[in-house]
Amino acid sequence: MIELNKIYNENCLETMSKMPSNFVDMVLTSPPYDDLRNYEGYQFDFQPIAKELFRIVKDNGIVIWVVGDKTENGTETGTSFKQALYFKEIGFNLHDTMLYYKNNPMPTTGKRYHQHFEYMFAFSKGSPKTFNPLTESTKYRGLANMKNRGKNGSLEYEKVARTTEKKIGNVFFYSIGGGISTKDKIAYQHPAIFPEQLAYDQIYTWTNEKELVYDPFMGSGTTAKIAQEMSRKWLGSEISKEYVKIAEERLKLLINSKSFYQ
Repeated sequence: MIELNKIYNENCLETMSKMPSNFVDMVLTSPPYDDLRNYEGYQFDFQPIAKELFRIVKDNGIVIWVVGDKTENGTETGTSFKQALYFKEIGFNLHDTMLYYKNNPMPTTGKRYHQHFEYMFAFSKGSPKTFNPLTESTKYRGLANMKNRGKNGSLEYEKVARTTEKKIGNVFFYSIGGGISTKDKIAYQHPAIFPEQLAYDQIYTWTNEKELVYDPFMGSGTTAKIAQEMSRKWLGSEISKEYVKIAEERLKLLINSKSFYQ
């Protein structure tokens, strides 16, 4: 029987082998793609992992897969696209292609613009059962939204209720770096962390309280920390013992701080 709210110090294939099918509501992860970082020399076998994710994710569940591509021998690898197409091949829907846009990326050299974004693919097993959209204010009230454009180019509209809010777009803007991605100083002992706000936004959008979030590449523990903070159940796998220690320390700091104020 698998234990919830725990990080398993092992290959994620071992952890998932303990899970029944249709078990997890959401997966949120950023795998060690294209050797862009040296994660203590560990590698991952993509295709078996993708197949296991399809097995353990519930019908109408979601996988948020944060990836990018490196440039090698004068060309981008296209690994992100290859992975997205493979997820579709094994049965997932490519529900949305979102972008994680870095407001302040590291500058790059060469005959290319600075790399500002990574992909956040949303793969769904059927139609997502949960969607709690983030919204923003709008100055347009009571106007009809364009519903579709017909094959002949004509526009179709649908009436919408008067509102001062609208769904945000699928480009998510975050500042990154020391003291910004997280205030947990220990987290920066990991070579690549994603912002806590990114984890919050995605977990909020695709799950409700008490649902189960899994990260097969837990790294510094951001997914676990934010899931815990948002009253979700969570599970993680992390093959590096050192990274597990970082993640567990962050969780301990969170739990202790909450206990202090209660």
